Amino acid sequence: MSQPSARVVADSISPSGVRLTTIEAKMHRYVLAEFNTHRVFSRNSASSRAIPVAKQIAAVQDDPALPLEWGANKPGMQAAAPLQGEDLELAQKAWLRARDAAVAAAGELLAAGLHKQISNRLLEPFMWHTVIVTSTEWDNFYEQRCSPLAQPEIRACAEAMRTAMHASTPVELEAGQWHTPYVGDDEQLKPEDVLKISSARCARVSYLTHDGIRDTAKDLELYDRLVSAKPMHASPLEHVARPITATEKQLGNLRGWRQLRHDVEVGP
Repeated sequence: MSQPSARVVADSISPSGVRLTTIEAKMHRYVLAEFNTHRVFSRNSASSRAIPVAKQIAAVQDDPALPLEWGANKPGMQAAAPLQGEDLELAQKAWLRARDAAVAAAGELLAAGLHKQISNRLLEPFMWHTVIVTSTEWDNFYEQRCSPLAQPEIRACAEAMRTAMHASTPVELEAGQWHTPYVGDDEQLKPEDVLKISSARCARVSYLTHDGIRDTAKDLELYDRLVSAKPMHASPLEHVARPITATEKQLGNLRGWRQLRHDVEVGP
């Protein structure tokens, strides 16, 4: 069975000493709502509207997102000690029966011709979920979500994120240099394309295509679709940022940094 995991995909520090980190995290889909309450984050997530139903069915059959702890019921928000023996076995079987019922229903909806944006919703409690998150502010998130009081599934993801971040050394950027997730140092890219390609690759988490294959032409096509959409799909541009200058107004949620989104929407 898979476990929550995380990896740093870009880590930078500005001349004023503000660290900006982008993390790709895998979590249980059913704790996404709690994750999304942290408003200082810029994030993009894999979308149930984008992934084919048959692919999602295969995923939840092969590797369902099972609870990490099977705590006994009691009043309050924290569970009691884990179930044991026959009670644990009954709970686990019930969870998998619910998964099987959701798979069967999603298959029937697919056969009936229903769009994936509806059919896939039945599978969400059993899905793993990929999120790209960028922030300068992490302390409150780690304090809340690495706590023993947090639900075990989001706690495990937060701990994986914290471990990955602690193991990473940020790159020192100068004024005018950019934080560009998913762009490798070994890539030979045109300077005018780097920001666009980074933004597009942050958007691609919605399609689960981070498989090591890079197609810069498709990245540039996706970027053009993002910025030309009405309304513009600008959230992937929030992960790409440069240190703010002394004369610039602070915009957005990244302290000390100016996101590409604001250069595109407001102008440099």
